[in-house]
Amino acid sequence: MLSAEDIRGRLKDIVEGLFRNIPSGLGSRRKDIRLTYSELKAVLKKGARWAVSNGFGTSLDIEHIEDRGCLDDADPEAVSDRAYERGKDQLGTVGSGNHFVEVGYVAEIFDPDAASEFGLFQGQATVMIHTGSRGLGYQVCDESIRQMLSAAAKYGIDLADRQLCCAPLESPEGRRYLAAMAAAANYAFANRQMITHWVRETFEHVFRASEASLGLSLVYDVCHNIAKKEKHVVEGKEVTLCVHRKGATRAFPPGHRLVPERYRNAGQPVLVPGDMGRASYVLAGTHRAMEETFGSTCHGAGRVMSRNQAIKAARGRSITQEMENRGIYVRAASKGTLAEEMPEAYKDVARVVNVVHRAGISKLVAKIVPLGAIKG
Repeated sequence: MLSAEDIRGRLKDIVEGLFRNIPSGLGSRRKDIRLTYSELKAVLKKGARWAVSNGFGTSLDIEHIEDRGCLDDADPEAVSDRAYERGKDQLGTVGSGNHFVEVGYVAEIFDPDAASEFGLFQGQATVMIHTGSRGLGYQVCDESIRQMLSAAAKYGIDLADRQLCCAPLESPEGRRYLAAMAAAANYAFANRQMITHWVRETFEHVFRASEASLGLSLVYDVCHNIAKKEKHVVEGKEVTLCVHRKGATRAFPPGHRLVPERYRNAGQPVLVPGDMGRASYVLAGTHRAMEETFGSTCHGAGRVMSRNQAIKAARGRSITQEMENRGIYVRAASKGTLAEEMPEAYKDVARVVNVVHRAGISKLVAKIVPLGAIKG
């Protein structure tokens, strides 16, 4: 198992290796992977299972991914040709905006029992990946918004805001959207699984050691910005609901059948990324979340500056140097990305996770402090 001390002296090599091996930035593409239409169709149907079956990871990874890395409701036929075109050579890339691959270490343990269940210990080196369905998912969303605006008018739904456009779940528009969204989610599962594989390859190369000896095991892969059909208790009765987590993440409790067996005593791992200069957190799901928030908690810190405001605030500054002065080595596809993602553009994630911890909808397990990152 790698510790923070193991990686500090090789941090630059690690981050530079990740930057070479994992394309990042707006419109980033892989030159070594070009999927045919039928191959991409299989990705949309099978998700992370497609990646593992093609040599990107192991079956043990699948056990530690939400829904085992595949939404069965996905229908590749519900995805447009334009979305296929945008997604065919972006698999295995980070993308832009707040997406990243971050190297850090466990700086503090709040719940020793849960941390032990998750395989975390004080001083342990970590890697956190934040990315999704890339241009394919964006295209599915963009097209669906237009369809949903028409559907809302068609079904007489009065919208308080155009961004809340919707359609009945069992309508043709509703069913098509859920099928396309699930396909995009499967693309995201595969994307993160492939990036996980290249993270492991990078560490193996830098340390001249095997994945097993380095302890590069997956803790958990959890979704956000997704709608899913789930069973919840409402007014004393178990019913099936469509739970839409926008900027939120699942937080299922100890004993829940959808929590991996290894974690069932502790509850589902919850990953809450912060900004690149302060910290991220690992939490665990709770029974209170099931009672009050349909098994949901926060996903991240949230911005306090728009991207344009952050770029203006960064003028005349070297964000890269500022990060190095904090002991954090960062590589990005552009200076603009670093300006948009500078730490003060975000809320302090410590305050955010303390709120959900005190509310009882997820409990603090560990604090992870960044050492280096690649940004989109």
